[in-house]
Amino acid sequence: MPLTALALVLAAALCHACWNLMAKKSGGGDAFMLLTALMVTVLWAPLAWWVGQEALPQWALRDWAVVGASAALHVAYFRCLLHGYRVADLSVVYPVARGSGPLLATLGAVLVLGESLSALGTLGVALVVVGVMLIAGGPKLWQATHAQDPQQRQRALLGVGWGALTGVFIASYTVVDAYAVKVLLLAPLLVDYLGNVLRLPMIAPLLWRLPGGPMAALHQSLRTQWRAALAVAVLGPMSYIMVLTALQWAPLSLVAPAREVSMLLGALLGGTLLGEQDRWSRLCGAALVGCGVVSLAAGVAG
Repeated sequence: MPLTALALVLAAALCHACWNLMAKKSGGGDAFMLLTALMVTVLWAPLAWWVGQEALPQWALRDWAVVGASAALHVAYFRCLLHGYRVADLSVVYPVARGSGPLLATLGAVLVLGESLSALGTLGVALVVVGVMLIAGGPKLWQATHAQDPQQRQRALLGVGWGALTGVFIASYTVVDAYAVKVLLLAPLLVDYLGNVLRLPMIAPLLWRLPGGPMAALHQSLRTQWRAALAVAVLGPMSYIMVLTALQWAPLSLVAPAREVSMLLGALLGGTLLGEQDRWSRLCGAALVGCGVVSLAAGVAG
């Protein structure tokens, strides 16, 4: 993997871990998701206009269809992620999602994009997966899912379940977006920004079922969650645009697992700032993830 691509992935990991912490602390919800999407639309509009004024007239129907599919998958991903954060610990939901996602994305890269992994790349993926299991709690997570205490067992199972479902959507949108920037050669910023704009009409109807309707829910979210929404609106696109840019220079089968160095930060932040337990076990797992990233950086994919 080129060092420039690796540097982008590592910088994206820092942004990603930070906005996940903010989303966890905010309490999330559909109104928060809509508020964040609106902020992204406004804040990133000047840069999107500058990049897209010449490129967008050249887009074909296929290009718009791919970005639309990406938008729908991102909505499903964000809803699952935020719901998981409301019902379980970040340090369970986050690593399970971020671990299963790249594993499935790597499989998708091989099957859909025709990539292949070297021996070092395969070793890197394996180390990332094992590290993820440790970060997610390892044996203690297994014990929690079989605990005598129904509340503890339920919380652990919910964390694993919602984390895994989130991972499925992560893999899906990652493969779709990789196709957009690697095969269709669309600009990473436009893929992310226009995908966000297309998400707005998909999210808004979800708020009609809330008390007072969408405007009341949006006003409440703006009043109580605007700081977290602003942080996510800045860091979320920044993180993903860096990842999509890295995909232009390196194979998806290497970039997707390498992103999971963010789980080292997620494990540390979840344990230190949110008071979640088993920090040291999770940091040992994160060390394995780090070793896996080194192997991925040295691997060469076709």
